[in-house]
Amino acid sequence: MEQVTTREPYGKIVAREVSEDDYMEHYAADFHEWIRGYVIKMAPIHLQHDRLLEYLRILLRVYFLLNRRSIVGDLVGDPFVMRLPAVESRREPDLQIILGDNLQNLHDTYMDGPADICIEVVSPSNSEVDYGDKLKEYEKGGVGEYWLFDPARRAAFFFRQQESGGYLSISPDADGNYQTPRLPKFVLNVPTLWQDDLPDITQVMAAVQGMLKD
Repeated sequence: MEQVTTREPYGKIVAREVSEDDYMEHYAADFHEWIRGYVIKMAPIHLQHDRLLEYLRILLRVYFLLNRRSIVGDLVGDPFVMRLPAVESRREPDLQIILGDNLQNLHDTYMDGPADICIEVVSPSNSEVDYGDKLKEYEKGGVGEYWLFDPARRAAFFFRQQESGGYLSISPDADGNYQTPRLPKFVLNVPTLWQDDLPDITQVMAAVQGMLKD
């Protein structure tokens, strides 16, 4: 995969030569990201984007709640900063999953190092960032998995870090289900994500209970 470059990052640049401390104090809480001294304004989201993220947040929250005897983890969303020192990047992923011992790196206002899983929903006006810069940064920065959902194309991509450090693209099975060893028994049905009416909390509870049956 192409390496992270030193060119100006994609996105709306609102400031240059900004220190990390200045970014955290003046920009981080207002949906901005920091890449090698550049401050980037995050693109506004669409209604479908918001609803999909809310569904994923509920699904994962319920999974952790009902499976707490088997897995310890937390879920945070933007504008929550993830520091990736290896690539001089301070991104605010749509969702971050932090697991096990990595929770010791989760602070009140930022994640100090790579999350175990980062989830991004593509914004039509900002697709170059999600498909380009973030993919490269998350790979080189050590994020264990990168899940990328593109509602406009009804496409989902799952990148999983290998022992070499590089990402391997993992496809869902024939039924559209994606599973990861990082989340035991968790099943994400990709076709569900593109429904006009996403499952409500009652349906999510039932689905997760079904996943966790022995």
